[in-house]
Amino acid sequence: MSEQYVRDLHEVDEQQVPLVGGKGAHLGALARMDGIRVPDGFCVTTDAYRRVLAEAPAVDGLLDELDRLNPDDQDAIRTLSAQLRRTIEDTGVPDDLTEAVTRALARHGEEAAYAVRSSATAEDLPAASFAGQQDTYLNVVGPAAVLRHISRCWASLFTERAVIYRGRGGIDHRTVHMAVVVQRMVLPQASGILFTADPVTGNRKVATVDAGFGLGEALVSGLVDPDVFTVRDGEVLTRTVAAKQRAIDALPAGGTQEVAIDAQRQRQPALTDAQALRLVRLGRRIEAYFGRPQDIEWCLADGEFRIVQSRPITTLFPIPDRGPEPADDGLGLRVYLSVGHQQMMTDPMKPLGLSLWQLTAMVPMLTAGGRLFVDSTRHLARPASRAAFLDLVGRGDPLTRDALETILERHDFTPELPAPPTPTAHPDQAPAGPAPGDQTPGDQTPGDQAPTGPPSAEPPVGGPPATVETDPAVVTELIERSRKSLAALERDIRTRTGPDLFDFLLQAFEEHKRMLRDPLSMQAIMAGMEATWWLNDHLEEWLGEKNAADTLTLSAPDNITSEMGLALLDVADVFRPHPELVAFLQTVEQHGDDGTFLDELARLPYGAEARDAVEAYLDRYGMRCVGEIDITRPRWRERPTTLVPVILDNVRNFPPGAAERRFEQGRQRARQKEQEVLARLRTLPDGERKADETQGMIDRVRTFIGYREYPKYAIVSRYFVYKQALLAEAGRLVREGVLAEREDAFYLTFQELHAAARAHRVDARLLRDRREAFRAHHALTPPRVLTSDGEALSGAYRRDDVPDGALAGLPVSAGTVEGRARVVLDMADADLAAGDILVTPFTDPSWSPLFVGIAGLVTEVGGLMTHGAVIAREYGLPAVVGVAQATRLIRDGRRIRVHGTDGYVELLP
Repeated sequence: MSEQYVRDLHEVDEQQVPLVGGKGAHLGALARMDGIRVPDGFCVTTDAYRRVLAEAPAVDGLLDELDRLNPDDQDAIRTLSAQLRRTIEDTGVPDDLTEAVTRALARHGEEAAYAVRSSATAEDLPAASFAGQQDTYLNVVGPAAVLRHISRCWASLFTERAVIYRGRGGIDHRTVHMAVVVQRMVLPQASGILFTADPVTGNRKVATVDAGFGLGEALVSGLVDPDVFTVRDGEVLTRTVAAKQRAIDALPAGGTQEVAIDAQRQRQPALTDAQALRLVRLGRRIEAYFGRPQDIEWCLADGEFRIVQSRPITTLFPIPDRGPEPADDGLGLRVYLSVGHQQMMTDPMKPLGLSLWQLTAMVPMLTAGGRLFVDSTRHLARPASRAAFLDLVGRGDPLTRDALETILERHDFTPELPAPPTPTAHPDQAPAGPAPGDQTPGDQTPGDQAPTGPPSAEPPVGGPPATVETDPAVVTELIERSRKSLAALERDIRTRTGPDLFDFLLQAFEEHKRMLRDPLSMQAIMAGMEATWWLNDHLEEWLGEKNAADTLTLSAPDNITSEMGLALLDVADVFRPHPELVAFLQTVEQHGDDGTFLDELARLPYGAEARDAVEAYLDRYGMRCVGEIDITRPRWRERPTTLVPVILDNVRNFPPGAAERRFEQGRQRARQKEQEVLARLRTLPDGERKADETQGMIDRVRTFIGYREYPKYAIVSRYFVYKQALLAEAGRLVREGVLAEREDAFYLTFQELHAAARAHRVDARLLRDRREAFRAHHALTPPRVLTSDGEALSGAYRRDDVPDGALAGLPVSAGTVEGRARVVLDMADADLAAGDILVTPFTDPSWSPLFVGIAGLVTEVGGLMTHGAVIAREYGLPAVVGVAQATRLIRDGRRIRVHGTDGYVELLP
């Protein structure tokens, strides 16, 4: 029976995590590898832990209390976790378990010193390392002391930090069990940590070695700064030798002590270059065995390295999977651009959302960490297209351009490729762009970012572009085309079920992409954007006025996104005169809704009219939601109460008729600005020509700039039709017992769901793994640029015009405003008053209803032509986007000043 409680390290491997925990399983695997030295020892299994808990019945009640706590309630967690630890430590170790541990100690040296280390079943995992969450005890001498510290390791499963870590990660405390690793103590001359990938940049080709004298606890605890070696391709790239004034050594009778290091040794390196290179070679072998970058703890004793732990590095952003490797194109390093940063949705997406976006994209898209990326390597490797590409990227997001230029400055980048032949364009069409697959993420959705320019030319910003006639009828025709296509989709999909539905959808996706490729649509979008750039560039040159187009585009016609925000003001007008309706909305906001919101509303006096107003709004805009590029996100039509807080804000902050007045005020301001600009231009040398050109550009921008929002609206409208059909199919699979619930379908790709519809079978384990991966992806921060070496770059502003203490960003909507910052991470939690400044990670079109009630905007992600910037200009809101860590650096409620013309945010006293 005792064998179930104790296993020698050489008896276990990485398949036995449930029995010996992550640390024990990894050490057992390492102990089997030739040339890898692991100190001898054994594991006290999770069966022993469960046996002890069974003899401590009070634990169950304490765990029930713990389950009810909010993971952010640190005071309550501190108290309860201390009770749990005391209860476990005070529980006696059963005699048969004591005997099993004593026998194991006798085999390995009863009087030897040991390291006693926690090994939980939810640690050292690919998605969560749990590093430092449980306890380790060094230089433990004697069976009684070893048993005592085993109990402490069991109890450390409930340290405050471990409980909070699991709670925030959504991990059930009852599903995690504790094993304990007991190993012969190594008394090292040096010790430290080896990262087989650079933990800061993510570069998988660069290993980092931290080293110090004595036991590694000195480094882990922060007692000393380590020596640091960076190694690549068998060469030490950099070394930093720290002044190591202190170390931790083992005491003869057990325990450890802090000691001073002799002055003459403090500046000596803990490792030689040769030793650092040898250690990295060992690390590469371990990395290859486990199949992922590793965080390795090591000791150097008697000239030999001992490995005392190896865990995955869980903070690295994954490298996009390119699938079967294509034929060698000589490019070497690949450079990937984040789609999420251009689509204003950097959150992870579920597998169905990822695969739908890939299937409907005009360019190949790769996935990593639940996000989408596009390979931009060819643009960078071609001298002829590089400058135009960087210029276009820089207009959208200077941080992405800076990240790309950082890569280009290095000598290890790709060889240059010749420019491809430039296709011949029809005279009345826009210049041909790069070949499919060479385009930027923005080519997926014209309404989010500009398509790339011609591969052999600079973007057309130097003179008036001649792509499409300035005629409002062009926009009218394009919108009508889109409406007809959507109506045909809605009509033809109604009778499709089973495999036939998926075959039909594949054809619908081709129509979807045909619409995106519509040359006239692209010409109209580019006409509005190029006219905006032309006006800003030329009016700053001629009149010294920055961002003049911001005012000239106010209340431009046919802007579906700005109309959406104003339309919700009209909905508020229906509620405002009736206190009982407003009170009902307040109740819904406070207590939630069981799905009967609109039905209950209709039963109230005047409620039928209010319901009809909401229904009409949902008929036009109900397919929208936050993160709408992910088809799995709940739409407003599916969750109409999402709009309740915004309607209430509109009721409180605006008088009746505000929508019409705001639009007319914007139109008048734009008209006045136009007259002012033209008058000033005519006073300049050659002023009549400049005024005429400018008039043409103003007409052009007001004709087309609103339309750039429509393609995204059309895409999301189609997405909602796809979603409704797929959910109906998922419901059929639920009724057949294939899926447990409809939303399980979200964790399958389109192709996998298609296969399930054919085979009537789904792998339940795959669904569990996908759910766990999606939860893990939330902990990752996606970079703007990622290389195939794994290096993550987010760029930097290289500016000297930002005051000390201010936060730099990209100016996207002119003006200066001061007010209270409201940091909002979820639109449903927004509580805004007139004059507030919205601070949020990103905004997509679904946020535009909030824009009507704020005074300014600050986002962490965004560009000059992304939706938030366009709507901020449309509503005349000073806005700065691309402000790194804005939601962390700006405290909710703090007064700030937004400089939308110059691109920075001041934090006021």
